[in-house]
Amino acid sequence: MNDNGKNMNVREKEGVVFLTFPSFEQYHFVNHAFSTRMGGVSAGEFTSMNLNFGRGDSDENVVRNFQRFCSAAGFDYETLVASAQDHHTVVRRVGRGNCGTGIWKPKDLQSVDGLITNEPNVTLTTFYADCVPLFYLDPVKRAIGLAHAGWRGTVAKMGAEMVGAMAREFDSSPKDLLAAVGPSIGPCCFEVDTPVYEEFAALTEIKPQEFIVEKGGGKFMIDLWEANRRIIMEAGIPAENIEVAQLCTKCNAQWLWSHRASGGRRGGLAAMMCLKGEEA
Repeated sequence: MNDNGKNMNVREKEGVVFLTFPSFEQYHFVNHAFSTRMGGVSAGEFTSMNLNFGRGDSDENVVRNFQRFCSAAGFDYETLVASAQDHHTVVRRVGRGNCGTGIWKPKDLQSVDGLITNEPNVTLTTFYADCVPLFYLDPVKRAIGLAHAGWRGTVAKMGAEMVGAMAREFDSSPKDLLAAVGPSIGPCCFEVDTPVYEEFAALTEIKPQEFIVEKGGGKFMIDLWEANRRIIMEAGIPAENIEVAQLCTKCNAQWLWSHRASGGRRGGLAAMMCLKGEEA
């Protein structure tokens, strides 16, 4: 993996390779992980750890991949709760009654790009293949959140929506929150045309000129990591509480699923996070 995982730790167990954030690993009562392509049972264009249903891989393979990943990374497969991502900013509070949703039970909502909980043994699960994963932890109130932010979600300030949702639902103070920006397409590879550029340029409060580079010919390079970091800071989380993976999915397409690198012929990555039981 380029630069050895940058700001994330590379873990391996039972042949399954996954990534973790050092700042989150300091807290014994929470578990989190981000998958790679390595350690699954899928074949062909889905080789090997594909965690996306509905892309052409067999459901049997995807389920076995989930089970392998959970076993290696320390999650209970029976506690998974999945998002229903559509590039909006709906945040859903979930609990034990939601376990299985989107995995071994049908999805019951059509638009959920963020998940939050303060209940132990509920594993939040979100999906990626270039879009930005956002992790949140309130170590004071013992609450967690995961969000999916593509470029549309970034422009709509999904990062701030999560901070607001955790404040409403758990009385979380932004200054207590830890946040992390996970692997996604980087500023090296995220090229856009003028209409997308204009959406970001309108976010004047976070000084977009500092994370956008004009290439000419109506093309621009945008740093989604920095955009999300600034949005999270604007929502009140201190800069020192934000960790950025700095790991580009397209540059590391042999290890991480990338929609752009594969031309859409791909599997998918997953972020997972849960609070451990009282014994922790």
